[in-house]
Amino acid sequence: MTQETLTAGEYIKHHLQNLVYGRLPDGSWAFASSPEQAKSMGFMSINVDTMFFSFFLGALFLFLFHRVAVRATSGVPGGWQNFVETVVEFVDRSVRDSFTSKNNMVAPMALTLFAWIFLMNMMDLIPVDWLPRLAHVLGIPYLRVVPSTDPNITFGMSITIFLLTLYYSIKVKGLGGFVGELTLQPFGKFALPANLLLEGVNLISKPVSLSLRLFGNMYAGEMIFILIALLFSQGVLLAVTGGVLQWVWAVFHLLIITLQAFIFMTLTIVYMDMAHQEHH
Repeated sequence: MTQETLTAGEYIKHHLQNLVYGRLPDGSWAFASSPEQAKSMGFMSINVDTMFFSFFLGALFLFLFHRVAVRATSGVPGGWQNFVETVVEFVDRSVRDSFTSKNNMVAPMALTLFAWIFLMNMMDLIPVDWLPRLAHVLGIPYLRVVPSTDPNITFGMSITIFLLTLYYSIKVKGLGGFVGELTLQPFGKFALPANLLLEGVNLISKPVSLSLRLFGNMYAGEMIFILIALLFSQGVLLAVTGGVLQWVWAVFHLLIITLQAFIFMTLTIVYMDMAHQEHH
C-alpha cells in the first residue's frame, strides 16, 4: 500500500498495525491480513516485527560494545571507543549516585537497559514510510519498526524488573521482612489492612508506571511522525511544511528518546536500591 491509495484514517491504522502471527478462530496458524484478523487471534499471537527489531537491536548493542571491549587500547581512544567509554562512565556514575548497596549485576543491567531502550526508541527517527514500503515490496503487509511503541515490550521489561525487585527484597530482608514492609508500614501493626492496601498499590504501580511511561511517550512520538507524513501528499506547500515540521520534531524527539531511556534506567536502579534496603 502507498500513502496515495489510502485515506488518512486508513494510512494511520496501517502504520499502527503490527505484523501479527497467531492462531485463527478455525485453528490454523497464519500471519494476520487485517487488523480485525489480528484481534481475533487474541492471546495466541505474537508481534513478529516487534520481536525481530528488539532482538536485532539487542544483538547490535552486544556486538558493538563487545567489539570495543576486545579492541580497547590504553592510549588515545578512537571515536567509537571514546563514545562507548562515555556511555559506560555515564551509566556507572548514575548507579553510584542511586544505588547504595553492593550488587555486581545492577550496573551491567542498567547499561543494557539504557543502550537497548535508546536503540529501540531511535528507530522512531527513521522516516515512517521507508521500511513499511520496503516490506510491502517484499510481500509483508504490515511493519512497525519501533519496539518500544508496543506495550508487550515495555511491560515485558518492567515485569522483569519487578520480579527482580521482589527476588532481592526477599533475599536481602527475608520473607518475614518483606511481608513486614507490606503489612506494618506506614501506620504500624494496628492498621495492617490499610498498610497492606497502600503498600500493595504502591508495589503494583511500579511496573505499570514504568512500562506505560515509556510506551505512552514513544507511541505519541510515533503518531506525530505519522501525522506529519500525511502532509507530504497534500500539495507542495503542505509538503514543504511537513518537511520543516519533520526536521524540528526529529531534533526535539532525539531528546525525548534519550530521556525516556535514562528515566527507565534510573527508576530501575532506584527500585533495585529500595529492594536492598532494610527498613527498621
